[in-house]
Amino acid sequence: MDDREREPKVVSSEFMHPDTGTVPPPPELLDLADGAVNTNVAIASTPEEAQKAVKSPTPLQDSLRRLRRDTRAMISLGVIILFVLVAIFGPFIYQRIGSNYQSEQYGTVPVSVYHSFSHQELIRQDEGPSGQYWLGTDDLGRDIFARLMQGMLISILVAIVVEIIDVILGMTVGVLAGYFGGWIDQFLARFTDLMFAFPGLLFAILLTGVIGPSSDDALAKIPFIGANGNGRLLLVSIALSFTIWPLMARYVRGQTLQLKEQQFIEAARTSGTSGIGIIFRHIIPNLFSIVVIAATLNISNTIIGEAGISLLGLGVKPPGSSLGLMISDGTPLIDTHPWEIIVPTAVLAIIVVAFSFLGDGLRDAFDPRSKD
Repeated sequence: MDDREREPKVVSSEFMHPDTGTVPPPPELLDLADGAVNTNVAIASTPEEAQKAVKSPTPLQDSLRRLRRDTRAMISLGVIILFVLVAIFGPFIYQRIGSNYQSEQYGTVPVSVYHSFSHQELIRQDEGPSGQYWLGTDDLGRDIFARLMQGMLISILVAIVVEIIDVILGMTVGVLAGYFGGWIDQFLARFTDLMFAFPGLLFAILLTGVIGPSSDDALAKIPFIGANGNGRLLLVSIALSFTIWPLMARYVRGQTLQLKEQQFIEAARTSGTSGIGIIFRHIIPNLFSIVVIAATLNISNTIIGEAGISLLGLGVKPPGSSLGLMISDGTPLIDTHPWEIIVPTAVLAIIVVAFSFLGDGLRDAFDPRSKD
């Protein structure tokens, strides 16, 4: 017999563990990985911490991280937040800064009165910036800074109302048309095309011009809306939202057509989930990014539309204030007092550009493929 056959086979412990039969890694690999193993144990001492350590970020976290890295978008967001805070809380603070003064026209005037957007003194018209009037007065002796804050508030409120209606109508029509298809899709598509036939700005001008005066009388008793000359704001908001939602509906319909073919939608449908349940649980949450992006970009057009209508004299009426109305009042004085038209125009431009940059940043963050 061959000596090699009589010798017992010796298996190295490096390749076969005596108890479990598993194959451990070579010692040199253990030595190299020893520091990494110890480090992981030190960082994640419990299974829950270890799971968190290896958990990858969600798509929303990735999108927010990309948005934070966009300097232009973050600066625009800061500007928008600043303007919103000034428009909301600025009048309350501004009307408490200063003291009562003796007016040649009205006698003792409290600070809460002469720092309001509606108070006027003809003997103090077209004044420059001062400690009493921070941005001066207009051609009727009204505080430009107070009217500017009121104008920003009006623009923001109109934009919010229009976008709420835009999102509700656009998502409803777009989701129903994209998910169910068939005759529903055909009917809603034709209805959307019909709405596209209405020129938004011209329709708003027509609506406010025809029934605007009667709306002022009907809404005059409602606080903040009619009493301050803002009775036509409701008409402007309805007119702008009535013509802007079809674009949102097309965006949502296109995304819904893609989403309903995904595997998780098929799995939900196979498990017995109803169509309405799939829409509310899966379709609408996944439309968050496209809706936010489209709404943010539409805000700029809405603010410009409201300012244009007020500039033509069909929007907010005195003693109310809006950016468009301030630009209209300052246009005849552009040669003698250009400050009165530069201030509202600059604020309007900054707001529009800030919303545009923020919308671009949101689009790049939530849809990186848009850069390609």
